[in-house]
Parts: sequence; structure tokens; C-alpha cells
Amino acid sequence: MDQKFIDELRHKYIKTPPEGMTPRLVRNMTDSDLLDMHYFLTEDDDFDGDEFEDGFYIDLF
Repeated sequence: MDQKFIDELRHKYIKTPPEGMTPRLVRNMTDSDLLDMHYFLTEDDDFDGDEFEDGFYIDLF
């Protein structure tokens, strides 16, 4: 992974840490943990809530 991207993410989350975290926790995270956290915080951003809803669907066609 690009170190510049990781450094930008770290700076972003130090500046505005996710709920339940502190800037110090973010600063001390490994690169891998930081990337995992970012993925889980942004995994649904691609859908913008317009296409899918939570639940189980069966496609019969």
C-alpha cells in the first residue's frame, strides 16, 4: 500500500477520530489496523444507501 495514502489517513483520523477513539489511539495504530478501520468505516460509501437495504433477498429471475 502507498505510504503517502496511509499517512494521509492517519492524519485525517488523528484530526477527527472515529467515535470511541482518541487521537493517541489512532497515532499508535499499525498501518494494517489503520487500513482495516478505514475499510470498515467506509465500506458502504459506494452504495450511498440508494441501491441496497439491509436484509436478505432472493432473486428468482
